[in-house]
Amino acid sequence: MPARPHFLSHFPGKVRKGTGPSGRLPSMDQDDASKVAFRCNRVLEPLHSMVYFAPEAEQFYTEAGLRPGRMGYFASRSAPLGPVGPGTVAATFFNFNPELVARHIPRAWTLATPERVLEARLAAADAALRRLLGADAIDSAELAETANLARQAAEGCLPEGRPLYAALADLDWPEEPHLMLWHAASQLREFRGDGHIAALVAAGFNGLTAIVTHTATGKGFLEPIAKKLRGWSDEQWAGAIDHLREAGLLDADGELTEQGAALRAEVEAVTNRASAVPWSLLGAERCERLHELARGLSRAVVSAGAFPDGVFAGR
Repeated sequence: MPARPHFLSHFPGKVRKGTGPSGRLPSMDQDDASKVAFRCNRVLEPLHSMVYFAPEAEQFYTEAGLRPGRMGYFASRSAPLGPVGPGTVAATFFNFNPELVARHIPRAWTLATPERVLEARLAAADAALRRLLGADAIDSAELAETANLARQAAEGCLPEGRPLYAALADLDWPEEPHLMLWHAASQLREFRGDGHIAALVAAGFNGLTAIVTHTATGKGFLEPIAKKLRGWSDEQWAGAIDHLREAGLLDADGELTEQGAALRAEVEAVTNRASAVPWSLLGAERCERLHELARGLSRAVVSAGAFPDGVFAGR
């Protein structure tokens, strides 16, 4: 069987703002890079997503003029896109109830500009990481090395078809290593997320059926938390379950059927393949080093209480 071709979308001479040397060629085949994409995402994700649970975030968002509660999340994550409307936010975030989004967007932009919100978000990430990691880790050579490697990976991403990633990639890089690391992890997370949404759409999911089936895998939010955070009512959730049962993806107990599990597994496989380019360009040795370093930092933020109990399955 012939080898799977290298990534045709990343060719020499492709240049965008903020990238390192152009013309790098993949150093791993797509299967290996897909596996690395999954592994590295797991250890970088906590370093990005801790900001969504940090008390510092609400402090800085309200000081910027936003209302307490969910407004800060929707405004801060969409702020790189500019003062967009609720339809754009719901579409790019994907699995939130559009009615929930519309309670906060576009009102947020009447209270604070996207630029002011971005300043507040970076300040929140700064304060939260300093608290969670401590001064020794913040000032360490290991964290600086992690930041440099993560930035190299992020600069291997391409913006086509990746709106949330592309908006983040247009922002200036922070100079401090811990903020550079957070910004790189955020870019890589949104790059993967944009590709994940494409995979879900191709598999026939909408926002609600996607979050219902992901919850059914036992690897995401607990069901009550998923409903609350994503803004879906019990009736809407139950309606999605009925639809998924009729489609043969859930059984009578609301568990994934064999067909449902296979479809979710294929979505994850497509997501990993779609996320593979930056990791192939970074190379196996640097990917392994980044994984080792980021795993230690992520364990530290989790151990320091970055995420509340009773939110995620298995935690």
